[in-house]
Amino acid sequence: MLKAEIGTTVWESHEAARADVFRFIEIECNRTRLRKHPVYGYVTPIETRALTTQDLTPAA
Repeated sequence: MLKAEIGTTVWESHEAARADVFRFIEIECNRTRLRKHPVYGYVTPIETRALTTQDLTPAA
């Protein structure tokens, strides 16, 4: 998925490449890509993390 989205881009520096890849993962993947979760249905990875964190809270 990453290679298909970013392609064969040539960056000016290692730092520029890291920033572009980080932006892609954090913005494109984690906030917009939907995946099917067996319990919650179609949610983004960030939504999945938030939902599972709530479920793992110990009972009082």
